[in-house]
Amino acid sequence: MSKLRVLLADDHREICTMVTHILEPASEIVGSVADGQALLEAAAKLKPDVIVLDISMPVLNGIEAAVKLKESGSTSRVVFLTAHADADFINACLATGALGYVFKQRMERDLLPAIHEALKGRAFVSSIPAESSA
Repeated sequence: MSKLRVLLADDHREICTMVTHILEPASEIVGSVADGQALLEAAAKLKPDVIVLDISMPVLNGIEAAVKLKESGSTSRVVFLTAHADADFINACLATGALGYVFKQRMERDLLPAIHEALKGRAFVSSIPAESSA
């Protein structure tokens, strides 16, 4: 069985490094980009199985990029990995067709399950971290 091909999109290098440690060796990180426009270009070229992306990125934010991915006909499953714990962000991300919404504070626990659910066509949303719900 071939490895899951994952494209990362986050403007914080340390987050990409942490995600890589969580996903490898079971997955292949096919690329890592730091802005939404670069994500669109990399996704078209690399055709990953899954795209893990942040909301807050330069040039084109993650929500705008996810909308453009869908419009382009991309078949990659989209999982957001973000610090935003607001219901409006969650709803906006899921409205783009994304199937996962994982809080960065919960990535070690929730990222792999979110990706597996997305691959099955099912939505996964992290529970709101206690420090964010106050």
